[in-house]
Amino acid sequence: MRILIIEDDFKIARAIKKGLEQETYAVDISSDGSDGFGQANTIDYDLIILDRMLPEMDGIEICRSLRKNGKTTPIIMLTAKSQIKDRVEGLDCGADDYLVKPFSFEELVARIRALLRRPSDLKESVVRVADLSLDPILLTVERGGREVNLSAKEFALLEYLMRNEGRVLTKDNIISHVWDYDADILPNTLEVFIGSLRSKIDKPFEGEPLIKTVRGFGYKIDADTKN
Repeated sequence: MRILIIEDDFKIARAIKKGLEQETYAVDISSDGSDGFGQANTIDYDLIILDRMLPEMDGIEICRSLRKNGKTTPIIMLTAKSQIKDRVEGLDCGADDYLVKPFSFEELVARIRALLRRPSDLKESVVRVADLSLDPILLTVERGGREVNLSAKEFALLEYLMRNEGRVLTKDNIISHVWDYDADILPNTLEVFIGSLRSKIDKPFEGEPLIKTVRGFGYKIDADTKN
């Protein structure tokens, strides 16, 4: 999952980025309101963390403009303004959640997870495809009751595939959600990670592999043995 942080306080932005990367998210940072709006408006992020007070273009204007342009990306607004009227204004402009500074990083992560869940995932946070399960809170993966150890990036890649079960994902689409701008992506980087995932969640187990290559298009994960 790829997250954009629009925050002009460099220390806060870097601290959030570092913490979220440890939670397996890919994270980009923008410190300017206009630049942040441009990124949020053109790139398909999974979630945006938006400071309210920004140079050039404030968070309220960014949020309102994104919604006007049809962007439905979940937005968590961060602000030092804690009065009820300020929260109401933030939510009314289109933000999905509102967090007052200073805040607990653990609470921020919990709110991110809540917003990233699909409606069908509300009763259970664990994502499942056939006998493969992934817990985004405990950061664990099991298949057939056996634990599978993955690196942080393998986990992020698998989670994105599983949350899009049955959908063919292009290489560009996968890279844009799993890696951030600062990542050193070589032409075969994705193929290497797909191969590593297959060696851990498919090859050791009997039956049809879950991760499938759709030639000329990309990859998908599903339990359909006919595809």
